[in-house]
Amino acid sequence: MRRQRSSKGYCGTRFWRFCTPLIACLPLAFPTNAQSAEASADLLAAHRGGTLKLVAAASGGTLDPQINYSGKYINLFAVVYDGLATFKKVRGSDGNTVVPDLAENLPTPEDGGLTYKFTLRPGIHFSNGQLLTTADVTASIRRIFKVGSPTAGSFYSAIVGAEACLRTPATCTLKGGLEEDPARRTVTFHLKTPDTEFLQKLAFTHAVILPANTPEHDVGNTPIPSTGPYTITSYDPNKSLRLSRNPAFRQWSADAQPDGYPDAIDYSFGIPDEAAVTAVENGQFDWMADDIPMDRLGELGSRFTAQTHVMPHAAMYFLPMNVNIPPFNVLKARQAVNYAVNRKAMVIFYGGPGVARPLCGMLPSSLPAATDFCYYTKGASPEHPAAVWQAPDLEKAKQLVRESGTAGQKVTLVVGNTSVDMAMGVWVRDMLQTLGYQTTVRPLSTSLAFNYMQNTSNHVQIALKDWSADYPSPSNFLDDLLGCENFHPNSDSSINIPGFCNQTIQGLMDRAKTDVTLSSAETEALWRQADRLVMEQAPAAPLIEKDTVVLTSARLGNFFYTTVNQLFFSQVWVR
Repeated sequence: MRRQRSSKGYCGTRFWRFCTPLIACLPLAFPTNAQSAEASADLLAAHRGGTLKLVAAASGGTLDPQINYSGKYINLFAVVYDGLATFKKVRGSDGNTVVPDLAENLPTPEDGGLTYKFTLRPGIHFSNGQLLTTADVTASIRRIFKVGSPTAGSFYSAIVGAEACLRTPATCTLKGGLEEDPARRTVTFHLKTPDTEFLQKLAFTHAVILPANTPEHDVGNTPIPSTGPYTITSYDPNKSLRLSRNPAFRQWSADAQPDGYPDAIDYSFGIPDEAAVTAVENGQFDWMADDIPMDRLGELGSRFTAQTHVMPHAAMYFLPMNVNIPPFNVLKARQAVNYAVNRKAMVIFYGGPGVARPLCGMLPSSLPAATDFCYYTKGASPEHPAAVWQAPDLEKAKQLVRESGTAGQKVTLVVGNTSVDMAMGVWVRDMLQTLGYQTTVRPLSTSLAFNYMQNTSNHVQIALKDWSADYPSPSNFLDDLLGCENFHPNSDSSINIPGFCNQTIQGLMDRAKTDVTLSSAETEALWRQADRLVMEQAPAAPLIEKDTVVLTSARLGNFFYTTVNQLFFSQVWVR
């Protein structure tokens, strides 16, 4: 069950709008699927063609879809690659529904939720002409472990044999966990414990199916043959990326992977966010990947309302703190940061209360089991929580720093080099200095920052990071970001940036993920309990939950936003 959003930020029945001191009210059309279906075939055909032009300050890193964990490319990979299952490509809440993709149907779990048997659709080819077979499926699932996918542990560890694969990836076989029958085109998964979210995890990008002969290492800048309507035809991470139509693609399911409208998708890199806003306003590009700088929101609200869209998405900003090195290996130091952060200021830096709200725990309000407490606000504590965040408590924070014995230590804050991240980062630096730390900010290119934050070899003490849901579940925030299985020392694929591991909390999360006897309310209660225990230990300081502000060119039509993939590039019109 999804929580109802407060009407404070949205109004109207057919249109959403947001109003803040920084930006005027924006009427935002959100057409229904029925409205889209009413368009005639001739009208739809008239919009096929052209080149969709995307822009970003920096590239998104590796082209390997089983390794890359950046929203910048994951949403792009959705029109390139396919899994056995995927999320339905429709607008609105129905986009959270899992549907069969390369598989003919979604299997009904057998053996108490331990067995899933998929049958492949016949006659699907990769972009290199190679026929999709069961061997490609089993090789791709093993490859998740062999290449050290960031979600190998958190998403796929329930598969029989996964523990051995996580220990020694190079020799991964998933023996007993995968069974294929080429003659019947079937692949069967055997789980050691039930996983209530297994189909959602198979629908996520890291479980896409690649040719069986794909190298068992990060392919870097080399494209991999694909099954979707587009294939990657060129990539220079310093300049651009190009998608062209996949000549082997034939639509098998409009719900899973509809044919695309643009003939090509060009992605240009090296345009700073301020310049990108102007370029999209002027029609030089159709969409920008980076957050829109706060100082540009006013003009969007007054002059570019038809091109600006505020869309819901389970997403947040937070400060992960390394619990294994000074000064944040001391609980009171981490709690001090949580008390001292002015979440109202963070809301303003992102764009105002119409597009962001203070967040006290790790679960945004659009998720089941969303945070319903606030420990670190003036007048509150873990023993006596408040209902909502009110104000920072700087004196309490200073007292905790003194008691922690960490005052005067040197601290480096790692941030991305976008305007929004830098504004937030400079404020956090000043706050840490006020608490008594000798603090500097280290801005990094957004193509490097996330991997740098994850690797313990870089000794990152504290960082500023945004995060959004892979699919709408509390596990995406609590288990992904703070689960024991997601901490991998000396690896760029260690999304548990704080290096936090608490067996009691992990037990609650594991039960929420695996106990098929629980009702939805009981499962949500477990996640909520885990959220509260996490915040008692304060391995991170949640800052804000945020909506997505999407700026598009005047020529872009059929604005098609899904709850999982956001702007779905194959379905927009540029002609």
